[in-house]
Amino acid sequence: MVERSAMAESLSNLSSAALNSQPSTFNKLCEIVAKLRGPGGCPWDREQTHESLLPATIEEAYEVAEAARAKNDAHFREELGDLLLLVVMHAEIAREAGRFDINNVVDDVTEKLVRRHPHVFGKSDARDSGAVLKQWEAIKREEKRSDSHYLASLPRALPALMRAQKAQSKAARVNFDWTELRDVLAKVEEELGETKSAIASQDRPSLEDEIGDLLFAVVNLARKCKLDAEGALQTATDKFVARFNRLEDELRSRGKRLGDADLAELDEIWNAIKKMTNERMRKDERSSND
Repeated sequence: MVERSAMAESLSNLSSAALNSQPSTFNKLCEIVAKLRGPGGCPWDREQTHESLLPATIEEAYEVAEAARAKNDAHFREELGDLLLLVVMHAEIAREAGRFDINNVVDDVTEKLVRRHPHVFGKSDARDSGAVLKQWEAIKREEKRSDSHYLASLPRALPALMRAQKAQSKAARVNFDWTELRDVLAKVEEELGETKSAIASQDRPSLEDEIGDLLFAVVNLARKCKLDAEGALQTATDKFVARFNRLEDELRSRGKRLGDADLAELDEIWNAIKKMTNERMRKDERSSND
């Protein structure tokens, strides 16, 4: 374990005391959750387990991300609250079982923040974000010695696109990365060629393997362009849904439903919608630059 400074020790020891002493709304939330779970509380809340709450925990995390991207403060605040509620609920279930409580959770994260920021609380001279990230990874590897492999801490539960980008980012911190964008583009083109060959061979296992490699290479391209692949795909999907909704509206105006029109008519409507939205985007860009 990495040796902690005296400052780190003192800060970590203060966390529980601070949580217990302040008359905070957070303490009130913890008390309400305990009451809901206790005798005379809510039957539904009392029935919940860590396992039963996992789907909601994952869903709320995604809803937080959606609200953040929408830049709607009221919605963002609400979703953060929903996620916090689930954190407190998990901690309360653990407290009832005598495993740990919310104070332990706060203690752990407080100590970890201090321990992994020696450039703030200790004597490290890491000052730019790149050096800080490398330092973070080094400390994390020192802490998690149960598996000596560098990528052992990569969560398998992450969505595949996000997990791919995280794996690439972590590898880049130890210099396993393309230095030039053209090399990344060449890799995408190489994987696309191999995918085409797999399609021609009609070998399904090979095709699945090559499409996976192609997706991985495209994620790497997004990362090298300093884009979040998950967010970029989410935006592209939102754009597709919006245009498809307009296509459906146009069909209705023609007295048709989805499934009634052939591909040629659908393409004609789609291209018109695409042209109109692209022109609108260019107009908005010109207005913002004026």
